[in-house]
Amino acid sequence: MGDTGGTDFTTGGTLSDRFFDAAIRLLERARDEEAETVRAAGGLLADTVASGGRLFAFGAGHSSLAAQDVVYRAGGLALMNLLAAPGLVGVDVMPATLGSALERVDGLATAVLDSSPLRAGDALVIISLSGRNALPVEMAMRARELGVRVIGVTSVAYAAETSPRHSSGTFLKDHCDIVLDSKIAIGDAELTLDTVPAPFAPASTVVTSALLQAVMATAAGALADRGIDPPLLRSGNVDGGLAWNDEVFEKYGERIFYRR
Repeated sequence: MGDTGGTDFTTGGTLSDRFFDAAIRLLERARDEEAETVRAAGGLLADTVASGGRLFAFGAGHSSLAAQDVVYRAGGLALMNLLAAPGLVGVDVMPATLGSALERVDGLATAVLDSSPLRAGDALVIISLSGRNALPVEMAMRARELGVRVIGVTSVAYAAETSPRHSSGTFLKDHCDIVLDSKIAIGDAELTLDTVPAPFAPASTVVTSALLQAVMATAAGALADRGIDPPLLRSGNVDGGLAWNDEVFEKYGERIFYRR
């Protein structure tokens, strides 16, 4: 019923309407309540670009969707690179549950970072809805040890209502220079229905992607305010787009890793 937009007789509206309304409310909360942290995060990325640093994004499982959304994206910053490791990006590993299990493995994040191109002066965006598993917590801790600035995107509610799974007893939010709160409720399901036995309709990808695109826009504006042309990509499907991108790749090639 949820997939067909059928009428929800408990409220008089359709399930699709209810989902859009819930997503819009979350987006409005993120816009209004996270305005200062979005501005700070955009400024941090602009500082990194201006000082010669590189930008990276990481998310495991479905959190990787928002990370991928800001990498090699028309209208996005060309310097944003995806930090990935086998089994951690999306549900391409079999069985899919293995990816979730890997997020709880101590020591994995350190191995990923130590074999990555990250170095002091770079910036890393870490996306984890719950922020409770060993992987994102350890990644933030290790990245800061390396001199990398960390922006976390998470639901702060999890830290108040769930127990941490990292041996330190901490959450992702405890190890970031800046924390963006997605406002997503525990369980990431916006709808309920008497005839459906479990909550459904997650909105975390919608809100997290919107927050990060707001940060990217802020960073581009901050660079322009400093007289620096933001290294933006254009769509390859518009006239002149490929030539434009080639020039950006040539100028910033040493800071772009998804073309190597």
